[in-house]
Amino acid sequence: MRPSNKEYGEMTKKASPPSPKLKDFVTAYAVGGLICVIGQLLTEFYKTLDLSEDVVKMAVPSTLIFAAALLTGLRLFDKIAKHAGAGTLVPITGFANAVVSPAIEFKQEGQVLGLGAKMFTIAGPVLVFGMTASAVYGIILYIVGLF
Repeated sequence: MRPSNKEYGEMTKKASPPSPKLKDFVTAYAVGGLICVIGQLLTEFYKTLDLSEDVVKMAVPSTLIFAAALLTGLRLFDKIAKHAGAGTLVPITGFANAVVSPAIEFKQEGQVLGLGAKMFTIAGPVLVFGMTASAVYGIILYIVGLF
């Protein structure tokens, strides 16, 4: 027999432990901030190498993406995220994890139908809606700029 929506909700409440919201908030804020601090430290480091500002602006996100992908591949990113929660979803590191995780999970299904087809299952909608939104915003800015 299938439970009603109300019964299902009550079963879910009983089975799910309450979340320590304040602790989760503080941890996510601290870890997200730490990732941003690491990004700033990388910026300062790359500047000491006398790299141009344009190169520094490309090197920092590239380094963060590589680090997140590497940690995902080594199965460490998920362990960090388990404790850090949403703090690891700072856009660039979270996006790298969202691309690499399905690639690892589905690689045994082959290069094309596994890795290639499943790699963007999580990140794909973000790309589609992000590009659509940026195109719409660009059109709006263009129209506003005409006046």
